[in-house]
Amino acid sequence: MLPTPIIKDIDYDKVYEPSEDSFLLLDCFEEEKEFIQKKYGNKSPVITEIGTGSGIVTTFVAQNILPNGIFITTDINPHACKTILDTVKHNLNNNGLVDSTQMDLTTAIKPNTIDILIFNPPYVPASEIPDRPDSDEDPVWLDLALVGGEDGMIVTWKVLNNLENILAKNGAAYILFCARNKPDHVTEVMKQKGWNVELVIHRKAGWEVLSVLKFTK
Repeated sequence: MLPTPIIKDIDYDKVYEPSEDSFLLLDCFEEEKEFIQKKYGNKSPVITEIGTGSGIVTTFVAQNILPNGIFITTDINPHACKTILDTVKHNLNNNGLVDSTQMDLTTAIKPNTIDILIFNPPYVPASEIPDRPDSDEDPVWLDLALVGGEDGMIVTWKVLNNLENILAKNGAAYILFCARNKPDHVTEVMKQKGWNVELVIHRKAGWEVLSVLKFTK
């Protein structure tokens, strides 16, 4: 079993705390290690995690899977952008090639440059998504990591519908879903659009059933 990154000194009133979904992604990448290293290990791939939160997933991948990777991480939450850099410092001796930028999804990243996309989206169904706060001290920043609108899929579909422009040639996207997001429906829709969709890992976590799907061309 690969080591889990050390997480400390995080204000969980402002940043998403690592939970079952976070650890499912760690297990996902442990299972995918051979595939990823064979496909991307002989170069310096660009890896982007949308919504890095505590930084545990990106740090795990940088530490155990692709230490030669270039990590351009994003989060709409300014507190998360600072937190991942602290997590990286606690775990990577040379701090790796990891940077974090506050942005909406991947809007500020050059199209078709991301080799591996990682996304643990705000997947909790709700009537609406909160507006982006005006103040860094607004507690709504944490809600943006959780609330996904109708079927919990409003934000996720923005990414899925733009994958063609986000991923580099031969890129792969790893996206987490709960059962209420209707991942079987997502799979069929994306296959109709020409994507290969593979269930990497599936687990009951408390009251939720979570899965990670891999999207490739």
